[in-house]
Amino acid sequence: MNLTSEVTISMAEPSPARSSGPDGLEALTADREKMWNGFTTATTGAVIFMVVLLVLMAVFLL
Repeated sequence: MNLTSEVTISMAEPSPARSSGPDGLEALTADREKMWNGFTTATTGAVIFMVVLLVLMAVFLL
């Protein structure tokens, strides 16, 4: 029984390049604006959390 004739091994072929990014200047601008809004929201939330945490630490430690 010859198993090598049933199994063929081939090298991986390169797939065509796919762009998952925005197409066009308007889409790029909208994508950057969406990213910036998410970043500023996360940063603002982190700053508010840290201020509240520091205030609570000051209240309990004094």
